Amino acid sequence: MSLFRTVAASALVLTLAAAVPARAQLITNPAEVQAGTYAIEPSHARVLFTVEHLGFSTWYGDFTGAKGVLVLDPKDPSKSSVDVSVPTASVSTTNAVLDGELKSADWFDAAKYPTISFKSTKVTVTGPGRAAVEGDLTLHGVTKPVTLTATFKAAGVNGMNKHYTAGFDVSGKIKRSDFGVSKYVTFGLGDEVTLIISAPFERKDG
Repeated sequence: MSLFRTVAASALVLTLAAAVPARAQLITNPAEVQAGTYAIEPSHARVLFTVEHLGFSTWYGDFTGAKGVLVLDPKDPSKSSVDVSVPTASVSTTNAVLDGELKSADWFDAAKYPTISFKSTKVTVTGPGRAAVEGDLTLHGVTKPVTLTATFKAAGVNGMNKHYTAGFDVSGKIKRSDFGVSKYVTFGLGDEVTLIISAPFERKDG
């Protein structure tokens, strides 16, 4: 290869490398996260649920279009709070027929109850980067207290959009019959539902 081609190739590699956003310098110590008010970043938030299907398999679904606000106080996590919601009609299982059934009055009744929401009432640190988040879950027009487990993932400036972001994984279990969604429970379709949430929150002034 000629010297000219070598220089040209090197210049191309450097140009391409410069065009790729640098990986964010992430903070993994929750005490170092910036305090403030954050809004959920819906494009990369996942709200999933699982339920046993007649004992033969685990059945999955999810919701999109999540909205919410996180007030974060790293120095005193007990003063933190979160309020999130998802549109009921966004439910998706990759099966169009089943999705239509879930939106119907036999299940979530999306027309009558268009929103599923969770509003925290208490945050208790349970370990490094972990907290029990107590709150009120409203589903199918019924509000019940539930406790979710939140795990801090990381925080830092998103290299793609330059927003300061904090990310969390959240999980918990509920009984759907407690919320009036009891179809096929006696037939063997699981009553216990596992909630799995992975959500990035962007600081509003970040």
